[in-house]
Amino acid sequence: QVQLVESGGGLVQAGGSLRLSCTVSGRSFTYYAWFLQAPGKEREFVAAIRWSGFPTYYGDSPKGRFTISKDNAKNTVYLQMNSLKPEDTAIYYCAATSGYRSGSQLGVSGTYSYWGQGTHVTVSS
Repeated sequence: QVQLVESGGGLVQAGGSLRLSCTVSGRSFTYYAWFLQAPGKEREFVAAIRWSGFPTYYGDSPKGRFTISKDNAKNTVYLQMNSLKPEDTAIYYCAATSGYRSGSQLGVSGTYSYWGQGTHVTVSS
């Protein structure tokens, strides 16, 4: 049974940092990604990474502040979030897909077949 389990969310003050984790079990995938969904908004691409750890891809809003990485020994994908802003408040989801994907495809939620349950991140001002 495939499972993607996110953790690491919580409440943080603006300017602070959080590291989200996504532990994957059941099988391996070619690409892993993080998406966010703010209240009342559509799901938005944050970052993606190939199973080997390279290359990485980033959406527009978190570029320069967030870093995606992967620890294959732990079957875990991380999202390091720095300089957090109140507008980063959202539910963050981990996702996975197999096969070759272009960079533009990786930014689309429909590309991914497997999703975690999400972890809440709240950034206070």
